[in-house]
Amino acid sequence: MAALIRCAALVILVGLAEGLGVNWGTMATRRLPPKTMARLLRDNGFSKVKIFDADESTMSGLAGTGIEAMIAVPNDLLAAVSDFDGARKWVRANVTKYAFRGGVNIKFVAVGNEPFLKAYNGTYDNVTVPALKNIQRALNEAGHGASVKATVPVNADVYDSPPDNPVPSAGAFRADIAGVMADMVAFLNHSGAPFSVNIYPFLSLYGNDDFPLDYAFFDPGNGTGPAPNPVVDAANGINYTNVFDANFDTLVSALKRIGFGDLPVVIGEVGWPTDGDKHATVPYAERFYAGLLKRIASGRGTPLRPKARIEVYLFGLMDEDAKSVAPGNFERHWGIFTFDGRPKFPLDLGLHGGTPAMPKPARGVHYLPRRWCVLNTNSTNVSNETALADNVGYACSRADCTALGFGCSCGTLDAAGNASYAFNVYYQAQGQVDSACDFQGLAVVTHEDASRGACNFTVQVAGESLGTTAVNATSAAPPVAAWEWVAGVLAALLLLVSD
Repeated sequence: MAALIRCAALVILVGLAEGLGVNWGTMATRRLPPKTMARLLRDNGFSKVKIFDADESTMSGLAGTGIEAMIAVPNDLLAAVSDFDGARKWVRANVTKYAFRGGVNIKFVAVGNEPFLKAYNGTYDNVTVPALKNIQRALNEAGHGASVKATVPVNADVYDSPPDNPVPSAGAFRADIAGVMADMVAFLNHSGAPFSVNIYPFLSLYGNDDFPLDYAFFDPGNGTGPAPNPVVDAANGINYTNVFDANFDTLVSALKRIGFGDLPVVIGEVGWPTDGDKHATVPYAERFYAGLLKRIASGRGTPLRPKARIEVYLFGLMDEDAKSVAPGNFERHWGIFTFDGRPKFPLDLGLHGGTPAMPKPARGVHYLPRRWCVLNTNSTNVSNETALADNVGYACSRADCTALGFGCSCGTLDAAGNASYAFNVYYQAQGQVDSACDFQGLAVVTHEDASRGACNFTVQVAGESLGTTAVNATSAAPPVAAWEWVAGVLAALLLLVSD
């Protein structure tokens, strides 16, 4: 029986090896229509997509495309589906509903999203595996179990090597969840589902200036210089020259340590952001993806699994300007496409191993009128230091000002530019309603493009909205989160006031 299960799992992985996957997130203030997004996927040859829920609008976009979908049970529903009756209802509403000719080609159900993340302090530790088991049981009962497998996408922080032996061969699951992980892995092995993990070499650089830059990429010295000093694993003599391989093999060692060293692994998320941090740039993202896609095209695995194809879902498809910035300002800039479906840099999405080319942009995109909201330097209120700071803070607490950070695409704007950028992103997010460009008389609408150099002042798409409501800024202090942005622009604003 075990041999049959493993054989079935290998068959699944052979199917997965055809084509490339991508994560489609929808945390944006204004969104392109789902059918436009689905066409973007198909135009660029994506055969697999991973979404973070089973939203009816998104599912309707995928219907009839044939694209293999990994849909998801969000973390806030894990407790509900840890009960079998809840799991049955969820499967009926989100899997069975689309299981018809011309429906959605569902291949996986992601049970939660990084539910064992350290930052969650154990919130989901006791409900995730019961939820996983019940979802798979419900899939089996409904007749979907042979073709649809449940898995749990985890963050790479669920495993590590001990501080006194920081090499991949010493990898083990975190002590606080070791029992939970062993239970989950055994179940995945039994059901024929892969282990899904999110690996982000970018995060090794973020906030750690001592981390060797080249070690985050696949091309030593950017293809021209010497390789960085390798991490030598004395236990097996393997030299690691990039953090992706080292991270993946640490997981392989952790799986082997509990008796499942051959369990198939899928990379649920991997990518590089293009703004929001000094290392989140288009050139670095292009370099990272060039190396990653070349590796995938070669069919070469990692040192501990040299013959295993690396199955990945790139992260992500589009920029999402409404994502939480708690992990970092870069969170809103993971897309290989901009918010309106324009490609950022060349990619070898066909996995041919040839010269990367610019992906195809989204077709049929409709925009709001070409107008912008900028600082009104003639306003009598512009000299009111408190009013100016509060209104910028108000705008940035309700729209995306991450590009204004140090080392970011708009980080070199002057004082007026900072205020104008803040006012414009709010105005665009609100659909350009008149009341969204007032700010106590500090703002004015212009029909001249306010963009400056590499800093793009966007005109938003005329698509779906998250339903935010425009309200005139008041003199009340913005929420605490806004001060993360306000602090970054206040110095420049004070220069404006003093001039």
